[in-house]
Amino acid sequence: MDARQLEYFLAIVEHGGFSKAAAALHVAQPSLSQAMANLEADLGVALFHRVGRGVVLSEAGTELLGPSRRVLRDMAAVRDTAASLSGLRRGTVEVASMPSPGIEPLSTLIHRFSELHPGVTVSTQAAFTPEEVVSLVRGGACELGLLGSAEPVTAPGVDVLPVEEQPFVVVAAPGGTIRDDVAIRSGDLAGHKLIASRPGSLMRDIVDDITAGGTGTEIVTVVDHRTSILPLVLTGVGVAVLPSSWTRLARRCGAVVAPIENAAFLHVAMVSLPAHLTPAARSFLELTHSLARRRTRIFTP
Repeated sequence: MDARQLEYFLAIVEHGGFSKAAAALHVAQPSLSQAMANLEADLGVALFHRVGRGVVLSEAGTELLGPSRRVLRDMAAVRDTAASLSGLRRGTVEVASMPSPGIEPLSTLIHRFSELHPGVTVSTQAAFTPEEVVSLVRGGACELGLLGSAEPVTAPGVDVLPVEEQPFVVVAAPGGTIRDDVAIRSGDLAGHKLIASRPGSLMRDIVDDITAGGTGTEIVTVVDHRTSILPLVLTGVGVAVLPSSWTRLARRCGAVVAPIENAAFLHVAMVSLPAHLTPAARSFLELTHSLARRRTRIFTP
């Protein structure tokens, strides 16, 4: 068994088959198939089940995904460590992030990190629940994960670094009854139309509490992608309740942002494995520690 075989194995999984993996790796498909046959022979288990012209992971293949990713990451860490002896000049940081933390603090972290280490690439992967972020980190798909949750995060098997708490705010188009930087109560949204995410998120829970008051407030559209919310607000479809991480971007786009009295908070945290971090990931995590020390309770736009 060698690193090349593990790389081929992961490529087949990530690209959904032998032919696409061979094209992505720029190798002949027979060579890829032979490498997998040799790996399966060395391990004594089948990694894939052949179904028609396609393949699906076997139970053994599923169990080997995480260890294979960690082996390749550790080898990359060896190379990066050698390079870092003369300074962190290259490498990649892989970060899973939920949408709102992906606005802030991720934008600030990437900006500062790129200034310190311009030769290092930050690669982000989208995730939509805290559980999904933790799973990506535990499984080795990403070294770091940035998430937001209704309560402080506890996740066995990973290190958790609390970063900040973001209060929820109301974002609206200009020219209406909601004024920028003027605090409102939930009852002040009576009669407004609301843009909401799907059930299951803290954002949706807050919206449901507002509409349950019987004040004529109603949900007019439900979106899967948070990036759709701000354009819908600006076109006058409705107002939205968002974490304060969106404040700076919303105001730059011309929206007004009003704090909510006694607002709930989104607890933002960075998760990582206790080991197996490349030098680039360790540096990114140290930068997050520094940011967390400066940001106490409320995100300041």
